[in-house]
Amino acid sequence: MLRRYRLLLACLILGISLCGLSLEAQATDGNDFLSVGVSQIVDPTGKAANAETIRELTELSEANGGQEETDLVMANVQVAMNVREEADEESAKIGLLYKDCGGRILERKDGWTRLRSGDLVGWANDDYLLFGEDAEALANEVGNLIVQIETDTLCVRREPETDAETLGFIPRDEELEIIGELDDEWISVNYEGETGYVSSEYVDVDFHIDEGETLIAINKREEAEREAKLTANRGAVVVGGDDTRLLAALIFCEAGIETYNGKLAVGAVVMNRVRSAAYPNTISGVIFASGQFTPAMNGKVARVYGGDIPESCWEAARAAINGETNVGDATHFRRAGNHEGLLIDRQVFW
Repeated sequence: MLRRYRLLLACLILGISLCGLSLEAQATDGNDFLSVGVSQIVDPTGKAANAETIRELTELSEANGGQEETDLVMANVQVAMNVREEADEESAKIGLLYKDCGGRILERKDGWTRLRSGDLVGWANDDYLLFGEDAEALANEVGNLIVQIETDTLCVRREPETDAETLGFIPRDEELEIIGELDDEWISVNYEGETGYVSSEYVDVDFHIDEGETLIAINKREEAEREAKLTANRGAVVVGGDDTRLLAALIFCEAGIETYNGKLAVGAVVMNRVRSAAYPNTISGVIFASGQFTPAMNGKVARVYGGDIPESCWEAARAAINGETNVGDATHFRRAGNHEGLLIDRQVFW
């Protein structure tokens, strides 16, 4: 049935303008109408055209002998292309349109196209774009049918039966990729890598192609990825109580006046070394390695170890031993100065 949707979509594209119209197609086997969401290809805002727009499009189509151009545009690149503020190579870059991404043509002039792709609106060089039938062919090849949930919570089942085992629940407005349609009642979907089944009564079927990104969105995403990498748990290390106390003592000596983040960072550096084949594989071995930590060499760590250690240092030591980190896999730190790295409080980590 998925193939039937593809063929149906192709027929719609060839015969009807894609200027943001919400289309519904009736299957040839007599099934009920099924919205395929063609408008999502060319108008990511999903706004339907009004009656006046539809009349204008009809008149334009008749004037062109029924051969009406679509406003679909697709990126024709291997990786990504720049989208700029103005129609000029020297203009500021405001976003990227990636391979197999598409959008809607807003304006064309002098070898440039102003387009909308998701939240991205700007000018792209025509040399890296596909238009007309070429754009439609690529969209049909790389796009995919998805179901959008139209109930508060949708049950995904292991078999197409109401009493079948439940794989999971999907909240309203979530999307799932369609594998195929079994009949009027059930649609098979990709649910976390498994084939699941949802009732067609509670979903809407749309056609989807990927969209570009603004530089603002790219920067936010990359910052979130860097943060996730820096803070990804590195796995707990089994140690004894003496080792925990020893690490807390070193943290106090190296970062006693810093914030908790600074304390955790020092503890994480020690534990990163413990996990690394380039250093001893014990906390004591790392701390007392020759020429590494000044407080360990001058006896300060030993004095602190035998006294009262602030709870914040204990907390940081336990967290670092349990795999928590805010410096990624950094194995060095020093007072902030000329060395490049991640600055936390008054120390830099790398």
